[in-house]
Amino acid sequence: MSVLIKPIITEKVTADSEIYNRYGFIVDRNANKLEIKDAVEAAYGVSVEKVRTMNYGPERSVRYTKAGIQYGKTNAFKKAIVQVAEGDTIDFYSNI
Repeated sequence: MSVLIKPIITEKVTADSEIYNRYGFIVDRNANKLEIKDAVEAAYGVSVEKVRTMNYGPERSVRYTKAGIQYGKTNAFKKAIVQVAEGDTIDFYSNI
């Protein structure tokens, strides 16, 4: 199982990558910062300075329908913001 699941490509993360050299990834929930750092360095050939992680819990919802009460939830995930060394860049569009 891979540590890196997919990159995050949003306006906020793209602006961070242009200004501060920070890139966002959805990562495995059991991965720690050292594993994330090694995976990014191996996959993209960059030097990682700092890794910040955030755990997101599931969003729960309730719907009242004719059939009764329907419960639902989204998947929980872990997000990592990786800061690479000055001068290094990651191009997500060339790796596809």
